This record gives sequence, C-alpha cells and structure tokens, in this order.
Amino acid sequence: MTAVATPVEIDHSLAQLRDGAKRWIALTPGAKAVLFERVRDATYAQAAAWAEAAADAKGLTGTPLAGEEWLSGPWAVIYALNRYIRSLREIERFGTPQIPHRRVRTRANGQVAVDVFPNGPYDTLLFNGIRAEVWMQPGVTPATLSETMAVWYKRRDHVPRVALVLGAGNIAAIPPLDVFYKLIADGAVCVLKMNPVNEYLGPIFERALKPLVDEGFLRFAYGGPDVGKLLCAHPLVDEIHITGSDKTHDRIVFGDGIDAADRKQRNDPVLRKPISSELGNVSPTIVVPGPWSDADFRFQAEQIVTQKMHNGGFNCIASQVLILPQSWDGTAKLLEQIEGVMREIADRPAYYPGAAERTRMLSDGQTGVSRFGKAGDGFTHRTIVVVDASSSASAFEVEAFSSILTVTTLPGDTRAFLEAAVAFANDRLWGTLGGNIVVHPKTMRDFGDELDAAIAGMRFGCVGVNAWTGVGFLLTETTWGAYPGHTLDDVRSGIGIVHNAYLFDRAEKSVVYAPFAEFPRSVFGYGSTLLPKPPWFITNKTADRTAKALVDFEMHKTPLTATGVAMLAMRG
Repeated sequence: MTAVATPVEIDHSLAQLRDGAKRWIALTPGAKAVLFERVRDATYAQAAAWAEAAADAKGLTGTPLAGEEWLSGPWAVIYALNRYIRSLREIERFGTPQIPHRRVRTRANGQVAVDVFPNGPYDTLLFNGIRAEVWMQPGVTPATLSETMAVWYKRRDHVPRVALVLGAGNIAAIPPLDVFYKLIADGAVCVLKMNPVNEYLGPIFERALKPLVDEGFLRFAYGGPDVGKLLCAHPLVDEIHITGSDKTHDRIVFGDGIDAADRKQRNDPVLRKPISSELGNVSPTIVVPGPWSDADFRFQAEQIVTQKMHNGGFNCIASQVLILPQSWDGTAKLLEQIEGVMREIADRPAYYPGAAERTRMLSDGQTGVSRFGKAGDGFTHRTIVVVDASSSASAFEVEAFSSILTVTTLPGDTRAFLEAAVAFANDRLWGTLGGNIVVHPKTMRDFGDELDAAIAGMRFGCVGVNAWTGVGFLLTETTWGAYPGHTLDDVRSGIGIVHNAYLFDRAEKSVVYAPFAEFPRSVFGYGSTLLPKPPWFITNKTADRTAKALVDFEMHKTPLTATGVAMLAMRG
C-alpha cells in the first residue's frame, strides 16, 4: 500500500513544483523533446513490470487478455511520447507541428478536416486500413489552421502554473497521458494524484516518469478523497484536470455541502480555478443494415462485444447502447452471434468497485434480460438487456461502467433508420465522448451522402466507423474529449481535450475508420485492406504476445521488429 500524502508533504511538493514551473516555461521545445526521450526510455524499462502488475491485479495473468494491459498501458504511453517528441522538434524548427497541405481538406459545408493517421510506411503496414481525421470547429480555414496549433508556444506571456491531475483508476495509460498533455500543450507542471483503485502502479509510474520528477516538473500524491480535496483547494494549485465521473467533477466544482445542488443550479461554483475534464459517456453503437455474410455477423459480433467487454466493461468509452434496425432481417442474427460471443469469452474479475450494483440497477425490473458467466465472489454477470427505445430506461441516462449491454431498435429503411439513430444517440443518451457506427462497405457506397451526414451530425468527441472509438483513444494523433460546448453546470462528458499530438486548439471531433472485415476476408470485396483481427479484440488469441511486440516495435522501429508484430498479428 502506497503511503498517503500528508499536508506537510503536499506543501513541500507543491513548493518544489512552483519553482519547477518557472524553469518549465523557459525550456525550449527541443530541450523538452530531449527530456521526453529520457521519459520514453525509462517507461520502456518499466514496461514489463507495468503490464504484469496490471494484469495480475485484474486477474488476467497468463491469458491473451493480458494484452489489454500492454496496449492500454506502456504501448499507449510510448506511442504518445514518440508523437509528442516529433511535434516538439517541429515546433522548435518551424514554430508549429507540420501537416502536409494534401492532408487538409474542406468538407462541403466548409468545415476543415485533417488526415492525421496513418503517418509513414510502418503505420500503413501494421494498421493497414485504419485511418483517422480531426474535424475542426467552424471558422477554421486551411489558411488559418496552423495558427490554431501549438497556441501556447506562439504566446510570449507565459505565467508559471501548477496543475493537479486527478488520475483515472481504470485504464493505466490515462494518468501519464494526462500529465504529458498538461505539460506539453498547456505549459503547466503537474502533481499527479493516483486513484486508489490503481495506486499499486504508482511506484512503477514514479520510475517510468523519473526524468520529470528529477527535474522538478512532476510530483505524486496518494490517498483518498480527503487528499484530493486538499489538493484542489491548495493555493499553490492553479488548475485541475480530472478523468473520472461527472459526480466527482460536480463535488469539486460546487462542493459537497447541503447547498451544492443549489450552487449548481445557479452556476455558482466554489472552485475558482480552471478545470478540464473527461467524464465518460453512455456510448452508442449504431448498426446500419446491409448485405452481411455469416462471417460478417461473427466478426462484428466480436467487435461489438469487444467494445463492451474490453477491460471488463470499465471504460468511459465502453459501448453501452446497441441501436439496431427493426426491419432488418439481420438484427436477430446479429443478436444471436453477440450472445454466442458473450457466452464463449472467459470470465474475469469485476475489479472496479460497484460493478455488480450498477449492473443490477440497470437490469432489475427489465424483461428480455440474458446473463452469461460467473457472478459472485468478485465476478459479475455479462448481461444483455433488450429495451424499447420509447422507454425511460436508466441505461439511456446512467453510465454503466460494468459488463451490461443495452439493446434497442428503431424503425425505418436505411435512410430513415440512420437519421433516427443519430438523433436518438444525440438526444436520448447521456454524454458526448464517443459513438460508433458499423456499416458494410457496399452500404457505405450506396448511402455515402447519408453516412457522411450521420458522421457530421453525431455530437460526440470521437466517432468510430467500423472502429471502436477506443482506437481513437489509443491514437495520440487524434483528439480525445467531449464534444465542445459543455459548461461547468452541465458538464456531461467534460470540458477540453487531451492526447492531440498535433496540438490543435479548435478541434470539434475525431473520426476513426477501420476495415469492416479482417484479412484475408478483406481482400474479397471489402476494400482490400491487410489488417487481421486487431490485437484489442478480446477474442484475439495472440493479443498478449502481439501487444508486447508492439511495445518493442514502438521503441525500436526496424523491419525486424515490424515483421515480428505482423507475424503474431496474423495468428490472432
């Protein structure tokens, strides 16, 4: 158990950070890049200890599911560091990260979209068929785009700032990534308070991020809500970033006293500091009808179950509401395949507190409930609940953060269904972090305008098209955060963005695309992509070995390490 930070220790750490903040703003982008290279090397040295500790804590050791901890832990961090280092070097040389003109397009409505992934032959080889764009807010033009990038580095009025980062307890990469973004994009040094759920990673993080600690740009804090409350109110903390729940956010902003609800209604916060946040979502997955084969139903069932069950369902971006077309003859078949995958996959402990209670709350009293796997003794049923779209089901309003998937259907032909599904996702489901669309390539061709309008109309910070939006989390080139426009008194999925290696200041959303079918099926009428079953699929048989190979590749990019990844991936 890591020692709880005392008030005296907190005072001392923040005083050191205040001095470090002055030196951080004076450091050149090139010097920062060198420092982050040291962080990358130190992180790689801790990669095995990190992934193994997390897998052990979640009951995944010795299974392919341990690959989740390699991918969403050290791989995500080293991948991000390489992209940030590149941007810092380009800022040093050119004043802003560089984007070729050919990768910037203007949509029919005048909105600028930037092609941010893949970058280079290795991305194209290892993630063949995956691509990503960042769409800008209104008013950004191709001519002004660079002015909205790396804005902190274009200013000369820098003031030393200390940021409190309240770390997430689920996905291990989140705390370091949030720290990196505050340092690089916002120019603030950080105190990272570990979440009690995964504070066992704290000593590993302290070694991985030791170059930042040694230079006085990062400190760690441990403890429960009392420590967090002390840090939030501390006069040496200038700003706050939280990845967590909207309820925790509101307690920070409006207090936890008897007048908190009244303060929120009046938008009268007790917190008088800037706060940014990423606060979860009731994530939709919209399935568009189309000419699916039997193999398509199986593959997409595995993808949808992955969207739900990755990390045991403890993801802010886990698919929660599956929206299916009533009149499609494939709806029943897809549900049958999803139930089959839910039945087949391995039981895993429900390590995050409150999972069983949340599952019961969202399923009790409902008809059409199917349960799979173990329950009790630290396990929770994998649960599917079918509800009417016109109902007032709690699953439409409450983030599950557990292993329950809600299914609903909407009427209409393809055009009408797609329009209705987007409206339902926007207006009936809580939050704006991310949403998914599953659509056959032939349907994409036949209804291209309607699909483009659907993507544009989805008010989510990340939209995945045949790709889980979790891929948008992993690809640091994309932005990660809620759709713009939330306020302190109606925060929903949060305010602000992270990741964002190109340092866009006026992004609206990221859109991630992936192949509808895996290789080798993909070469027969699906677009000829070469991506096999991705390593983040919970049904991938080599996920642990492939993910570890990706960590090695990201650290040492050679034809040999790339070949090693490709050979393992093809066997997944």
